[in-house]
Amino acid sequence: MKILIAVIIFSVLVLFHELGHFLLAKKNGIVVQQFSLGMGPTLISTQKGETEYCLKLLPLGGSCMMLGEDEDSEALGSFNSASVWGRIAVIAAGPVFNFIMAFVLSVIIVAMMGYVPSRVTSVPEDSPAYEAGLRGGEQIMEFQGYSIDVGQDLSIWLALNELEGAPIEMVVKQDGEKRKIVYQPDTQERYLMGFNRADTEKLEVASLMKGMPLEKSGIEAGDVITKINGTVIDTQEDYEAYIQEHPLGDEPLAITYEHKGVEKETTVTPASHTQVILGFGYNVGRERASSWGVLKYAAYEVKYWIRTTVMSLAKLLTGQFGINDLSGPVGVVDVIGDTYEAAKPEGSRILWASMLNIAVLLSANLGVMNLLPIPALDGGRLIFLILEAIRRKPVNRQAEAMIHMAGFVLLMALMFVVMYHDIMKLF
Repeated sequence: MKILIAVIIFSVLVLFHELGHFLLAKKNGIVVQQFSLGMGPTLISTQKGETEYCLKLLPLGGSCMMLGEDEDSEALGSFNSASVWGRIAVIAAGPVFNFIMAFVLSVIIVAMMGYVPSRVTSVPEDSPAYEAGLRGGEQIMEFQGYSIDVGQDLSIWLALNELEGAPIEMVVKQDGEKRKIVYQPDTQERYLMGFNRADTEKLEVASLMKGMPLEKSGIEAGDVITKINGTVIDTQEDYEAYIQEHPLGDEPLAITYEHKGVEKETTVTPASHTQVILGFGYNVGRERASSWGVLKYAAYEVKYWIRTTVMSLAKLLTGQFGINDLSGPVGVVDVIGDTYEAAKPEGSRILWASMLNIAVLLSANLGVMNLLPIPALDGGRLIFLILEAIRRKPVNRQAEAMIHMAGFVLLMALMFVVMYHDIMKLF
């Protein structure tokens, strides 16, 4: 089932992306020779006017093949016969359509499930945040200079950044008045294995802290810890009781865990870690939105996923994320399957919302990735077209075609490496 759902989601996203290229090509008088869904040998095709419409064997990818797109030709109806701004519109339309789809799906999600307000829910009276004037009920507008629109914005910032004991600066709003809150958070020195727990009964690893012992041990997100030093851990309460009785120190622990249904063992030595105590709680639950609010918060959802993708790419470029943190089609299928199985017992409404949420993530991700200035991607093609608009003459088109071909080969090589790592994670 998860493979079928993944194929449907991929197919719809790719089809809509290529539809953007197709419609703008037609609008600019460019002949579309073939419009296809999938890759590889053609299964079904039909000719309508100047365009052949195809369904191909491999249900990944798609194409909108335009006349003379990678050729030095300005014949009537060819890609290069259109104005430079027309060609820019054609290439940009694919990613833009992905953002449009992400917005439409977000509207459905917010209408069904509501939105997550960026609201402070609790502030302990003995915390520095309380002393600085935070009381609870305030809407968080900024956190450490990062604009906050919905609760997920704060969650992802905290997940991708270390506070490291620096002063916390916030802008909050209450009763129409904005205030700046600045305080020095408390810290706590603790021994940690380095993982975040999933919101389940069992001790499932939701995510791993970079550079911490559990990540180095080979345990991955989605694995379930079942024993510590021989003590059975069936629930999160069991884990908390164990830690209460056996506080973590610098002694090694024998960890038994379940990976894809297979029981494995490893040894982990907790590491000392300075933990910053935020000093306030914030909302993570969804609330209903007004009619106007549905559109407003749907736009915020798309913005959230776009920014999350950009921040993750920045972490990758700076070396904070590695090749193992990337996921290709195999990894995405696995995530879709896990999400499907987790949401299925909650009922059809939660299941549909979960699948739509993944589609929003993938659609926004596809839009951002295609805008990267990499040869063979839409962003790479846009660079050459913008240079043409500035210079008022095209870059050598044969050289451009060779650059795009080289970029395509490198991208295929990267996809193969990522797919290999995804497959290895399954075993």
